Amino acid sequence: MALSLPSNYLGNHISKQLIRCSTSVAANYRATCVVQSPNSFVAKLSIVIEEVDETSFWLEFVIDEQLIKKELVDALHKESNELTAIFISSRKTLQSHINKK
Repeated sequence: MALSLPSNYLGNHISKQLIRCSTSVAANYRATCVVQSPNSFVAKLSIVIEEVDETSFWLEFVIDEQLIKKELVDALHKESNELTAIFISSRKTLQSHINKK
């Protein structure tokens, strides 16, 4: 989708931002799988949440500025919102288990 943005200053900027934050979600989520402690997991998952939320922001920006047809962005935007909710729920669950100890 990022590569479908217009080839102008704004389109190139948003494309780079989308690529950066969306790939960061994947890389940081992978890092959560090898952390040493529950607190490290929460910290890494917090980074994942920030990056997926930023991805959602840029997708909203693309829609608002009508840089790509809304219908082409909607599915990705919905998925980013769903992932945000899943990651936040996971973090809350783990934090409640940590606090019980």
